[in-house]
Amino acid sequence: MKIDWKRKLTSRKLWVAVAGFVAGLVIIFGGNQETADKISGAILSGAAVVGYIVGEGLADGANGDNGKDGE
Repeated sequence: MKIDWKRKLTSRKLWVAVAGFVAGLVIIFGGNQETADKISGAILSGAAVVGYIVGEGLADGANGDNGKDGE
């Protein structure tokens, strides 16, 4: 069974689950809600960047772009 890592890493469900898990750990280990919210926000922002990069890479690959911007 082969895992489709591109699809998994761009899954919003995955990143929401990760953010929720990490926020819960912050609270459990003595952090406050504000810190947990900031960390969750950072994780979700990073997920947006990862999704954009992977999506653009797939689109460029499908269009036959060899990474040559403006040429």
